[in-house]
Amino acid sequence: MQYLLLINSEESHYATMTEEAMGQLMADYDKFSTDLQESGALLGGNRLQPSPTATTVRVRNGETMTTDGPFTETKEQFGGYYLIDVPNLDDAIAWAARVPTAKYGSVEVRPVWE
Repeated sequence: MQYLLLINSEESHYATMTEEAMGQLMADYDKFSTDLQESGALLGGNRLQPSPTATTVRVRNGETMTTDGPFTETKEQFGGYYLIDVPNLDDAIAWAARVPTAKYGSVEVRPVWE
């Protein structure tokens, strides 16, 4: 079954990190990504640019409207994702718990329609 691991955190957190701490975080992500790929569960994933680069699109009464920025007001922003294929939700949750950002942000686990 496929699951999307949606990674959320406060973008301001990264601005306060030391260069050493940021380097460690990137090393942690490299290891996590390698472990996930070697397990055979990784189908894809990407890091996203900061939320101010987002554009939200809505269509109302046939008219397309755009808004700069993310679609909701929240303290945490969507920063990236992993698409995985694992046997069940318990396995997906186990991988989500290993995402480095889960230590200070959150990781939403969502099944993909098949």
